[in-house]
Amino acid sequence: MKIKEDNLGGRIFNILNYAGLTLLFIICIYPFYYIFIYSLSDPVEAQKGITLLPAKVTLNNYIEIFQLKNMFHSFVVSVLRTAIGTGITVFSCSLFAYIVSKEELPYKKIIYRFVIITMYFNAGIIPYYLTMKMYHLNNNFLLYVVPSAISAFYVVLLKTFMEQLPPALEESAKIDGAGYFTIFTKIIFQVSTPIIATIAVFAAVTQWNSFIDNFLLVQNPKLRTLQLVLFEYFNQASQIASASKEDLARGTVVRKITPETIRMTITMVVTLPILCVYPSMQRYFVKGLILGAVKG
Repeated sequence: MKIKEDNLGGRIFNILNYAGLTLLFIICIYPFYYIFIYSLSDPVEAQKGITLLPAKVTLNNYIEIFQLKNMFHSFVVSVLRTAIGTGITVFSCSLFAYIVSKEELPYKKIIYRFVIITMYFNAGIIPYYLTMKMYHLNNNFLLYVVPSAISAFYVVLLKTFMEQLPPALEESAKIDGAGYFTIFTKIIFQVSTPIIATIAVFAAVTQWNSFIDNFLLVQNPKLRTLQLVLFEYFNQASQIASASKEDLARGTVVRKITPETIRMTITMVVTLPILCVYPSMQRYFVKGLILGAVKG
């Protein structure tokens, strides 16, 4: 009798648990889903209200956004920034983490602690601005990829992961005459795929979303990133909508776009590309994050 009661209590708990988690999932995902279906809906019909399905599915909203001035070029700049910046960050942080994990490195602890200190203290925007100008990185594509080459947080995760690798991996390579750089590129970097994939996701998201450096230090329109351009258009949504309503006729069809539709579509344009990164990295992400944070 007692066993049956325990089973019944367990089933009730599971039902309530699943119901609560399902409700929480819906609450979290619905706002993003609403933005998505709104961006696919006809602007006039969307103003009447939508709930679960888009109203008169159309891609004209995205066409309108990508026809805005400098939109495609800024998209290319952002893609290049994300790809190149992520590659440089992953390689630089991995190499640095490998170096400071070696006992043979002189003043290893002092160097590592100086890196850790940067996680707690930030000089602020003005020193950052002056430093970047002093190195002539303003109005330079290198501004997007060089300052982010080393991140203390990434170094901590990578160093912790590498210190857990079996020493036999390096010892066998040293017997064959391999140097440190060869060991790093041919062995350590290869077997550190889980944590490197995790770092790559973090770095890619950071690069894709960044626009403050562009806003403060870049005046060259050819170097403007998608995020800054969309931010400006987001704030000018009403003006863009007014311009789009001036009888943009194609045959007998007149396209119209509203400020709300512009904001929804811009949000999706900024969000969707980086969301595509997660599925390809998901199998490494949790494993790498856990293994890279087991000990300090």
